[in-house]
Amino acid sequence: MTDRTATRIATADGQAVTITSRSAAVTDWAARYFGSWWNAAPAEPPISGSLVSADIDPDAYEDMAASVFSHGSDFDKTDYAGSPMLHTRHGGGGVIAVQTEERLAYRWEPSFRRMRIAGEDETGVATAAARLAREIVRGMLLVEGWQILHASAVTRDDGATLLTLGDKGAGKTTTAFLLARAGWRLLANDRVFVRPEQGHVRVLPWPSAAACGFGLLDALGLFEPVADRLRAGELMHPTQDQRVTGALLAGRREPPWRANGKEMKPQFFPDQLDTWLGMTLATEGRAAGLLFPQITPGGEPRLLDEPRHLSEADFFTAGTEDRYPDVFGLLPMTGGSTGLANRLTALPHQALALGHDTSANAALLEKTADALLD
Repeated sequence: MTDRTATRIATADGQAVTITSRSAAVTDWAARYFGSWWNAAPAEPPISGSLVSADIDPDAYEDMAASVFSHGSDFDKTDYAGSPMLHTRHGGGGVIAVQTEERLAYRWEPSFRRMRIAGEDETGVATAAARLAREIVRGMLLVEGWQILHASAVTRDDGATLLTLGDKGAGKTTTAFLLARAGWRLLANDRVFVRPEQGHVRVLPWPSAAACGFGLLDALGLFEPVADRLRAGELMHPTQDQRVTGALLAGRREPPWRANGKEMKPQFFPDQLDTWLGMTLATEGRAAGLLFPQITPGGEPRLLDEPRHLSEADFFTAGTEDRYPDVFGLLPMTGGSTGLANRLTALPHQALALGHDTSANAALLEKTADALLD
């Protein structure tokens, strides 16, 4: 370990993994990615527990890729984080995998709780190391009874947390960002960990990059400040499409679109939500109320008298994960808990319609949030 740097990442619940690398950029990336929502700090030998060893090492990449292809056509193929992955099992229940487009290779040794990652690009290796470290911690949290909700979350200073639920496009991120800009602390913008504890439901964040649409960014008065930072040479998250970066640099407020009709959005590192967008982040909370928004283009923001309850579809499971399938067998098979869903639904909750008037949306959300928690 004398020639390697290490960053230990731990949740507020105490689950931890360590990332090591010969490149300080890889461990610095992890510290930046997790430090805002989980605890991330330099680690010194001896390193114990779960480990992700990640290096820029073209020779190791070739060797690991060759191990996958040595099985002939006896490997599985899936999309992982938006890129094709070939993977196969080897002795001891381990998994070896390769993403040839990304020039990344992986070897998981479950008996040692070690993930080895090798690649040719510093950013690619750093991104993969952070992603797999999060998956390892995710598995440990699930074993301890935590579950994942498809929800955004904001907290008050006393820890009382509002969870916002709904389908894609319902307004979860809009709700969280508007309340965060109004003084709440941002706990998560897409997923959260939840678990019943001592009479309440505890909430932990799911660290991730955050997407913010051009319209919301502009409505918050943040389009030009973000564009100015890019023009000054600062960088956003590498998952951001270059067409988005080009539009920001050129001052074009109309978003680029994918061929499938999906809007491309600016992508922010977790720490940039604070330093660039002015949203204070939180590391945990306790569920105190639920919001169920829906965007109604052209409509007026208003409260809705509609019953809404949590369902199995509101929970992420290993069987329903679409972006990070459990290739390496890191996750226990769990489903949404009816008891937990009932406990959350018993909290004060409100359905509401949001329009495209950001000021009116913010006013309604602030009033509703305060009323729910009074």
